[in-house]
Amino acid sequence: MNVVVLGSGGREHALVQALSRDPAVTRLVCAPGNAGTVAQAESRELDPTDAAAVVDLAQDVAADLVVIGPESPLVAGVADALRDKGFAVFGPSADAARIEGSKSYAKDVMRAARVPTAAAMVFDDDNDCAAYLAGATPPYVVKADGLAAGKGVHVGLDLAQAVDFARDALQALGGRVVVEDYLDGPEVSLFALSDGATVVPLLPAQDFKRAYDGDEGPNTGGMGAYAPLAWLPPGMVDDITARILQPVVDEMAARGTPFSGLLYAGLAITSSGPSVIEFNCRFGDPETQAVLALLETPLSGLLMACATGRLSAVGPLTWQDAAAVTVVVAADSYPNAPVTGDAVVIGGLPDGVTIQHAGTTTVDGRVVSSGGRVLAVTAVAPDLAAARERAYEGLAAVRLRGAHSRTDIALRAVRGEVTVDG
Repeated sequence: MNVVVLGSGGREHALVQALSRDPAVTRLVCAPGNAGTVAQAESRELDPTDAAAVVDLAQDVAADLVVIGPESPLVAGVADALRDKGFAVFGPSADAARIEGSKSYAKDVMRAARVPTAAAMVFDDDNDCAAYLAGATPPYVVKADGLAAGKGVHVGLDLAQAVDFARDALQALGGRVVVEDYLDGPEVSLFALSDGATVVPLLPAQDFKRAYDGDEGPNTGGMGAYAPLAWLPPGMVDDITARILQPVVDEMAARGTPFSGLLYAGLAITSSGPSVIEFNCRFGDPETQAVLALLETPLSGLLMACATGRLSAVGPLTWQDAAAVTVVVAADSYPNAPVTGDAVVIGGLPDGVTIQHAGTTTVDGRVVSSGGRVLAVTAVAPDLAAARERAYEGLAAVRLRGAHSRTDIALRAVRGEVTVDG
């Protein structure tokens, strides 16, 4: 099977690593890729949102399957252009990708599907939004309606900061913002494969959005993750699938916009049960690194089943009886304008530890930083405590001037401090 993976981040490197281990994959291309993907896949330079260029690449390599990693190409309709040319594609159509591309659209789908989620108001005027926030109860939750690379959300107690975020989001995107009620309880990321009708959940994970220890600082694209979640009550994944994921997939099919690809549900496990914070239309980063590190079922067959409407024929997935912890190495100044162009040096890694490159490139034979989240260190071990220890041992082998990482990824879970009320 010839497989093309579109994208250049840590999520795409994790996909490339998993596909490179798959005996069914005979040729693997990553476009544009990064300094890490070149070890397992051919690299091709292109803009993943350029549908014509992507179609040309798929034709050139006789792709049996194209896997679209980032959200931007999906929202731009690259999957549609490929399907029009007869290619099997893992990733939703532009219409279906609106589940991530528009927070207000996602709320409309959830209301129609009767899926539990926070009450919300949509604003296109900053004065109206400011007046509403002034009468709301903190914490204030404000979301940019469009794509914002995982950083279009403000959650905080300060009214002035919430108003400023809403105003800036309205000006930057020229659209709308969504103000939601705050959902309390531990957060869960649950990925689900879908072919437009059948839904197959993957392992639940938890990620860490804030930049600094103790969930302090601004939101980022994600500073670390771990899987599975021993504290999640038995049967919860089945409940989420039945009450949230399947109804949303059914509602989108009923609208004539079937969702085929990876449906990501960001959830709060409240005292009254799971409630949706957001949906994404693709694998999340850095949860993908932790989840795929534990998957034993060959990945290409799963993705192809989604692309060809045969997911119902896939048997139960197999997973390692282990835990995985991922810690992100971020560049100096991230999540503000990151410092780039510094050398990235990786020493000897402990057993069970892998690196997923994200913001890296190669200059004159040297690996240098090219983005905010530079790479991730992922460790697999028999239990969460051991995986966490290995991940931080691996982190010590990475050298990058001015880099920073959180030191508390999975710490509360290891200590047994993550609980579900009710």
